[in-house]
Amino acid sequence: MLAQVHSGALVGIDAHPVQVEIDVYNGLPAVTVVGLPDSAVKESAARVKSAIVNSGFPFPARRITVNLAPAGLRKEGSGFDLPIALGVLIGLGLLPSEKIGNYLIVGELSLDGSVKEVRGALSVAIAARDMGFQGIIVPESNMGEAAVVEGVDILGVSSLVTAVAFLTGRVAIEPAKPNLDQMAKNIGNYAVDFRDIKGQEYAKRAVEVAAAGGHNVLMVGPPGSGKTMLSQRVPTILPEPVFEEALETTRIYSAAGLLGKEKSIITRRPFRSPHHTVSDAGLIGGGAIPRPGEVSLAHNGVLFLDEMPEFRKNVLEVLRQPLEDGDVTISRAHIAVTFPARFMLVAAMNPCPCGYRGDPKHECLCSRQNIERYWAKISGPLLDRIDIHVEVPSVEWRDLTGKEESESSEQIRNRVNRARNIQLDRLSKHKIFSNSQMKSSLIKKYCSLGQDSLNFLEKVVERLGLSARAYHRILKIARTLADLEGSENIGSDHVSEAIQYRSLDRRYD
Repeated sequence: MLAQVHSGALVGIDAHPVQVEIDVYNGLPAVTVVGLPDSAVKESAARVKSAIVNSGFPFPARRITVNLAPAGLRKEGSGFDLPIALGVLIGLGLLPSEKIGNYLIVGELSLDGSVKEVRGALSVAIAARDMGFQGIIVPESNMGEAAVVEGVDILGVSSLVTAVAFLTGRVAIEPAKPNLDQMAKNIGNYAVDFRDIKGQEYAKRAVEVAAAGGHNVLMVGPPGSGKTMLSQRVPTILPEPVFEEALETTRIYSAAGLLGKEKSIITRRPFRSPHHTVSDAGLIGGGAIPRPGEVSLAHNGVLFLDEMPEFRKNVLEVLRQPLEDGDVTISRAHIAVTFPARFMLVAAMNPCPCGYRGDPKHECLCSRQNIERYWAKISGPLLDRIDIHVEVPSVEWRDLTGKEESESSEQIRNRVNRARNIQLDRLSKHKIFSNSQMKSSLIKKYCSLGQDSLNFLEKVVERLGLSARAYHRILKIARTLADLEGSENIGSDHVSEAIQYRSLDRRYD
């Protein structure tokens, strides 16, 4: 007897519909899975057999063929266990086929018949809604993340027995609802705050400007100057993510299997800080079937690279595409997958290998050759994609022991929000949302200077020998500074401050 069950395959962060076809017929007892399955899918035959028997159902001594259509789409993971088991029971006549066609089903089976969580349940729920299904049947541990999708019933099951009881009408399952209280509780709830940082007013101002315009920032300073503390607090001053951003970020973490049972949706901007030994595949994503890397896990948040020159040069170079395009494409023999990767890059480094070049309190022992080799690890094209360069000196004793209260993250975030709202009003019609994303035509349109400012900038460009890229970045930073003040026009003071944030254009030597 032939049975059909609807399921979904995860490709990147998107779920694609899969028709699970099961044919039970006379022949030597065997279970064959076809349709371009990976090893985990092929192993489902053993899990399904044990789960059916241990749930109290008979398993036929007949031949079973499982086809996962379309055959050209590679299938991976263990989420096909539950639909295959239900299809076998339909093929045996133990389960009616009428009701099951209304649902898209995913779930991994344990040998005792219990249903375990799977990756990508949120994407499956979105696919089911878009394809017009009444609902989806998922493991109970995946209900929270899938419940944020409106317009489709999210039904959680704990075992194969529960799923069969629901589909035969013996048990009713209430559709899951999103935990709105938990979502609201997590919004803006950070363990760190800018008020923890003593001194470093110049660096804090630079970070505020970077957050207000979505600019990438590189901090250069000796060990212990507070670069890492500043970086860790950047998400606390960024605007709160809107629902669409939170949903997109959650899809990435769900596809990577990093969401966790306690979270239904990620309501805080991500902060990712990979170790300098990370591979290029770990940074941008990879694998035979591509999975998200650190740049995608930092989507809508912050990617922090501490001790940037310690990363391998080939690893740093792969950042150029996501920094420019806001996404990353990974091509393999059977498939090409594009992951979103729109993040704010925050990088930190020492001024030299020993870390104390230019520090009045410590002697630098590095030779000029070693310093040049150290800086050569960061290529010019990558450095060009970082808008703001800021020097972070050692903290003064009076700042470290002072009792003066620093500004909180909330106070800074309020100013950042006002600047971002100005940018949204100005740029949303161009489908960009921050000053850092402006191209040449928009820079010319929205970053015009008065004659005094233009004359001043001309002298600076000629004296310092700045490139055309540096000129455009100065204009974008100046536009952000004007937005922070609520000024429609860019003044000489904005241009002057913007130039200070391009210290590496003046040759760091």
